[in-house]
Amino acid sequence: MATINQAAVKQDLYDAVNGEWLKTAVIPDDHSSTGGFMDLVDAIEKTLMHDFDAMAAGSVEPDNPQLAEFIKFYRLAKDFKQRDANGAEPLLPCLKQVDSLSDFADLQQRMPDWIYDGLPLPFSLDVDADMKNTKVNALFAQAPGTILPDKTYYDEGNQAGPKLLAIYAQMMTELLQKTGYDEAEAKQIVDDTLKFDRLIVPWVKSAEESADYSKMYNPRKFNDFVNTSRYLDLAAITYSVIDGNPEQVILPEPAFFDHFNDVVNPDNFGLMKNWMKAKLVQRYSGYLSDDMRVLATTYSRALSGQKEPRNQAKSAYYLATGTFDQVVGLYYGHKYFGEAAKADVHQMVEKMIGVYKRRLQANTWLSADTRAKAVTKLDKLGIQVGYPDKLEAIYTKFKTHTPEQGGNVLSNVLHFNRLARQDMFSKWGKATDRTRWEMSADTVNAYYHPFMNIIVFPAAILQAPFYSLEQSSSANYGGIGAVIAHEISHAFDNNGALFDEFGNLHNWWTDEDSAHFKELAKSMISEFDGLDFAGAKVNGTLTVSENIADAGGLSCAEEAAKGEDDVDLNAFFTNWAMIWRMKATTEYMQLLLSIDVHAPAKLRANVQPKNLDDFYTTFDIQPEDAMYLAPDKRVKIW
Repeated sequence: MATINQAAVKQDLYDAVNGEWLKTAVIPDDHSSTGGFMDLVDAIEKTLMHDFDAMAAGSVEPDNPQLAEFIKFYRLAKDFKQRDANGAEPLLPCLKQVDSLSDFADLQQRMPDWIYDGLPLPFSLDVDADMKNTKVNALFAQAPGTILPDKTYYDEGNQAGPKLLAIYAQMMTELLQKTGYDEAEAKQIVDDTLKFDRLIVPWVKSAEESADYSKMYNPRKFNDFVNTSRYLDLAAITYSVIDGNPEQVILPEPAFFDHFNDVVNPDNFGLMKNWMKAKLVQRYSGYLSDDMRVLATTYSRALSGQKEPRNQAKSAYYLATGTFDQVVGLYYGHKYFGEAAKADVHQMVEKMIGVYKRRLQANTWLSADTRAKAVTKLDKLGIQVGYPDKLEAIYTKFKTHTPEQGGNVLSNVLHFNRLARQDMFSKWGKATDRTRWEMSADTVNAYYHPFMNIIVFPAAILQAPFYSLEQSSSANYGGIGAVIAHEISHAFDNNGALFDEFGNLHNWWTDEDSAHFKELAKSMISEFDGLDFAGAKVNGTLTVSENIADAGGLSCAEEAAKGEDDVDLNAFFTNWAMIWRMKATTEYMQLLLSIDVHAPAKLRANVQPKNLDDFYTTFDIQPEDAMYLAPDKRVKIW
């Protein structure tokens, strides 16, 4: 790795490392960003498209039945001649069902089927781990999403909101006309959709409010939940999909259900019905003809600043791989990662856990009781690396119906949705599966699951610049080491710290330790809050959990790097800055500032090193330098 200019680092670490790249990097027209993570995504896309195209052409045989079913579906997705010939026809049966709705009694009768099919409804049910007893799956009721990406977009004075709604309205008017409505009918449907959307807005959470996981847990007695609606029999609806008698339902957004009758009532039935039509058409246009697919991306492209839609080949690839994500991930993991790399990285994760454990044991601000429980949580931390040991059983039921069998892209997707949702509801009241992967192995990302107390590192992120045998150990620690320690740190961020070693929402802190930790978290909020970026400002509260994890991750990884014989902190900080290189549209950066729990990539690269004393000695950072932060301002939590 090339040595970077010391003087440039003093002014801006990120620019010193990535400046030359930024001058020449071009955002592809079908992207909203390019750089570190996205470069890996693009490379994997190219590799897998090459493999799957060969299989679809018949020159290579899929090596297992599930992959064969995926390839049959991929062929359907790629066949735009047939998709264009079908036009909107595959969607019309669903649309006619909504069109023919007469009243709430009629909706009541159809709702169980529609829940299984995943069709748009004014609320949804799903099954996930009970946050206070994560060994068992519980029932959740969810509010519908809003059209705009966050409720703050609806605030008076927000200039982006009205512009985006106008783009949405035009797009939906044109899409609805392609399904057979005349212009006047389409405009009425869109007008009603916007009105119903506005009724939802006051009762759902903003991204900042949703970032507090503890506020998701709002259990309500089942009898109280079923009394939420005066116009729908929620008990009958629940019993139609759940085999048993739930004692409670968990409501992540309780305000919506407190005001359910204000939104879902006979006076608003016409608005709701048209909202359902618009949602249905928007959701499934991507599975239809090419002109509908392209038109349906207009709004999302305006949101992100993406100039052009994906071409047909890429759109077919992402449609198919998204439907068979774990099948594709397992193929990628076995072929391009393998058991040897899996074992090697697993050892690296265990090493980072060991470093973190020593740091916890040496911690000076935690009491002995809290420190012991933190170590217990670390000892119980589950590790998933590379790819799952086995494929989820549900994928063995995915059988693609070809055109000769009367199948098309949308009919298959609806069938797969139904199977997946039936499988999900069948898990209610049963034991959770801690080994289940929620991210496919070909995903360039990693995560910590607070309800399961597990960390997951898919194969796709375990490559350069994050990790490579050709990089120095320090560069690897500045890359994948910091990512691994970041995910470990999530177990002890402002959200993760609320959950115990089993993933239960349970306070294991003393009052004094909890109060001290909250003060430290406030200092991290202050460090980022109000920083200027892309013509807007960072929300320190929205991003605090990820910033705490970045700080802990970088600090822990640095300690591990210093334990190696070939330690080179210049390479460590250089690779840390390199993995965050990103060039993005202004629209996309501003969207992320509104809804993303992560701080902007450049700030992640620049701010956290300022909190580490070794950064100053490595690059001779002095008080007059832009990268200098006074010692009493440096935030140190883990």
